[in-house]
Amino acid sequence: MPSSALQVARTGLEAQDTRMRVIANNLANVSTTAFKRDRANFATLAYQDARVAGAASSNETTYAIGLNLGTGVGVQSTTRMETQGSLQMTGNSLDLALDGDGYFQITLPGGQLAYTRAGNFSRSSEGLLVTSQGYAVQPPVTIPENATTISVSEDGTVSAQLAGQADPSQIGQITIASFTNPQGLQAMSDNFMLETAASGPAQIGVAGTEGRGAMRQGMLEASNVKIVEELVDMIETQRAYEINSKMISAVDEMLRNANQTL
Repeated sequence: MPSSALQVARTGLEAQDTRMRVIANNLANVSTTAFKRDRANFATLAYQDARVAGAASSNETTYAIGLNLGTGVGVQSTTRMETQGSLQMTGNSLDLALDGDGYFQITLPGGQLAYTRAGNFSRSSEGLLVTSQGYAVQPPVTIPENATTISVSEDGTVSAQLAGQADPSQIGQITIASFTNPQGLQAMSDNFMLETAASGPAQIGVAGTEGRGAMRQGMLEASNVKIVEELVDMIETQRAYEINSKMISAVDEMLRNANQTL
C-alpha cells in the first residue's frame, strides 16, 4: 500500500540522517588528537509475512517462495574504528603517544578512572603530569621543580635530569590499560573513555608488553579519520537521502491521484 511505502521511505530518511551525523562528527574531529572515527551500522526492521514459504498452496502443494514485505531500516549501532592514527613529531617532552594498543589512565574529579590515547600532557603547578584539563595521569608522576630535562622510555619509565646530579633519576612509571573489547568503552567528552561491562575490566601493565603499545616521547597520535573516505561516504549518504525523499514525493503523488479518481 502507498501509505506503507511512505513509512518505509521515512525510516530510510532517518537512517541516512543518522549516518550523515556520524560522518559530520568524524570530519569535525579530523584534527582531534587520537580521535577514532565512528561507523553507523544498520539493520532491517520487522518483515510482514503475507505468505510464508512452505505454507500449503493446495491440498498437495506448498509455496516455493513467500511474500514478505519489509518495513524499513533502523540504526543498529555505531562502531568505533580502533585503527591507530599516524604518529606525529612534536618535540615536546611531555607529549606521549602509544605505538600499538592500550590507553593512558586518567583520574577524573571524584576519583573515577578514565582512559585516553591523547597524550598531550602538561605539568601542573604542583609538578604533577596532567591533561590539559588538569586531571592527573595515573599512576601519579611528580616532576621535581629542579628537573632540567624529562625522558620517557618505551616502557613508560619516567626519568628526570636534576640540577647538580650527573645521572638522571627515575621519578615514576606510566602504566598502560588494555581491554578485552575496547569498542565497548563508553566515549565521553575531552577524548576520554569509561570502562563498561561490555569492555571488560581494565588490565594494567607495562607499555610494550603483553600486546600493549610502546610509548613514544615527543610524539602525538593523529586522528584516524581519512578525509577522502569520509567525503565519499558523505556523497553516498546524500544520494541515498535524495532517493528516499523522491520516494516520499512519488508515493504522495500516487495518493493524490488515487483520491482524485474516487
